[in-house]
Amino acid sequence: MKKNILTLIITVFTGVSCSSQGIIDNTNLSVSDKKATPATVSLYKKLNVLAQKGYLFGHQDDLAYGVNWKYEDLRSDIKEVVGDYPAVYGWDIAGLEKDAVNNIDGVPFEKMKRYIKEANERGGISTISWHFDNPATEKNAWDNTPNSLKTILSGAENHKKFTSWLDKAANFFLSLKDKKGKHIPVLFRPYHELTGGWFWWGKGNGTPEEFKAAWKFTFEYLQKKGVHNLIYVYNTSSFSSKEDYLANYAGDNYVDILSFDAYQNSDDKGGEKFIAEVQNQLKIINEIGTEKHKLTAVAEAGYEAIPDAKWWTETLTKAIGDYKISYVLLWRNHGWQEKEQKMHYYVPYSGQISAKDFVDFYNLDKTLFEKDIKKILK
Repeated sequence: MKKNILTLIITVFTGVSCSSQGIIDNTNLSVSDKKATPATVSLYKKLNVLAQKGYLFGHQDDLAYGVNWKYEDLRSDIKEVVGDYPAVYGWDIAGLEKDAVNNIDGVPFEKMKRYIKEANERGGISTISWHFDNPATEKNAWDNTPNSLKTILSGAENHKKFTSWLDKAANFFLSLKDKKGKHIPVLFRPYHELTGGWFWWGKGNGTPEEFKAAWKFTFEYLQKKGVHNLIYVYNTSSFSSKEDYLANYAGDNYVDILSFDAYQNSDDKGGEKFIAEVQNQLKIINEIGTEKHKLTAVAEAGYEAIPDAKWWTETLTKAIGDYKISYVLLWRNHGWQEKEQKMHYYVPYSGQISAKDFVDFYNLDKTLFEKDIKKILK
């Protein structure tokens, strides 16, 4: 704990953040959007400061619904267990591209905007992914028809359609304003889990060069539309080397945070495989992040229905270890899934088997929730 405090003092007063694997100088740390709003630049540097203290804890759709409830003001499964909100809130804007009222998980976009604004007022941070439809087939994001990706590139048959989708995303991002009328900064995670083959933009469904072109176009087009409140998150699923991780990387000038997604499966009940894989992947992206002066994160994680009573302190904590990541986000608490006939949730609710352990996890020095942000940055 004393070492953490000393490191934090060094960071705040010198602008230099120290890690066991290298140093990121906060005075030279900059977002890739050269016209980023002051609030966006400030958030990026604050994320670096916070990472020296611990890692921010996030949860997908936290304010919208939980196990056995939906759309109740200020409610949160996490808050009901530990008395605090998550530090990071995850959302998805799939549905915007087809002018839907609700997103892919049924969350009304108007409510989502309100939740993002409410969280921002309390000091919380929002991250947004986009499971957009396959533009070549207009089926969902999981329609991995080969060669769909190249159809959105400049001059291709679905390029105009795709730019109209980006127009709608731009309008959404620009609508996120605080009470003073300033744009709220957001962590934007497009084309996520890109090393997996299950999405139309994923591995095997386009070449690395096509992916890089799509990423760069998205990045540049949103800025052309006046969107300057985004921190861009590069995100993969599993990978085994630096080369594998960076195969589709568009370049240092187009990315702000390096991340991956990792889930524990039912055939790994003790979590040994999960811990080993996350540790190996954190080692790789930590080295890349140190070299490139980029922040790192575990952008999605979890163990469905958390059947392990000690999962938080015995598995997730060990998986992250001493790596200085900016945040870890757990997936959503949907509750009962009628079609699959099973429970689908990733953080405990009151009375759930791992709830007591989650309180212990919350009380660790290195786990940061919403109240911790203000305490550290005051």
